[in-house]
Amino acid sequence: MTKESKISFLFFAPAGIFMLIFLFFPVMLLIKDSFFQVDMISQDSGTFVGMSNYIESIKSDRFLGATTNTLIYVVVAVSVELLLGLFFAMLLNTGFKGHGFVRTILLSPLMIAPLVSGLIWKFMLNSQFGIVNQLLYDFNITSSRNAIQWLSDDRTALLSTIIADIWLTTPFMMLVLLAGLQGIPVTLYESAKIDGANKIKTFFYITLPSLLPVMVVAILIRTVDAARTFDIVWVLTQGGPANSSEVLSTYMYKTLTRYGEVGESSAMAVLFIILLLLLSSYFLVSMFKANKK
Repeated sequence: MTKESKISFLFFAPAGIFMLIFLFFPVMLLIKDSFFQVDMISQDSGTFVGMSNYIESIKSDRFLGATTNTLIYVVVAVSVELLLGLFFAMLLNTGFKGHGFVRTILLSPLMIAPLVSGLIWKFMLNSQFGIVNQLLYDFNITSSRNAIQWLSDDRTALLSTIIADIWLTTPFMMLVLLAGLQGIPVTLYESAKIDGANKIKTFFYITLPSLLPVMVVAILIRTVDAARTFDIVWVLTQGGPANSSEVLSTYMYKTLTRYGEVGESSAMAVLFIILLLLLSSYFLVSMFKANKK
């Protein structure tokens, strides 16, 4: 081993040890527990049950419902965040007067913790004294101040959590896309202008293709982050009412803490990790193809 290799190893060692202790070992323990019927009180390793925990998880209606809600949550939230983030990024990229102040205002939700954000939206969406219902009533959209039971109606509970997530994380999408826009060479736009291309053609033939790799990375990060969401959903609805806003993270938490099913919750966590790895692989392959083109 050369001197440079030893130095590189020394720099890498702390991070490697940290990953080994706080990531590798817990995941291995999680996989092991998923094959056992574990008792939370006793100190024994439990009874080996093979694939039983996985089968019970997949057969469970609540697990399938939580998976469906998670997919809806991810698709709707990330799609809206992408569109809004792209809109605000392009708006700020024009450099209009006062854009610095507007950018600060738009980025302010990033400074708020998800737990605090959930509490804020819980008050805002309160059916009795929330500002959202008050505004809808003031603009004659609803007939009364408590016409919409945002958090206690199974038709709007999941939507409420998605709205809170969009408000919280759209600034992240905007910031990433704005950095991508500012990295596009100005000469491309100047050449397009000389060739007589209008703004629509410039967007579809220059801006969008140049921004695609950045968009894929942003979508990947937000998809994984949205799929594992817990704070906002737990603070707003705790997965209710009637499991209408139950996502995988809240269901796994309840299965472990309320029902004491260590093995089944571990099996669900392993399935969840596999799902996230598949999604990540898909986006990474898409990004590789986009860069190759």
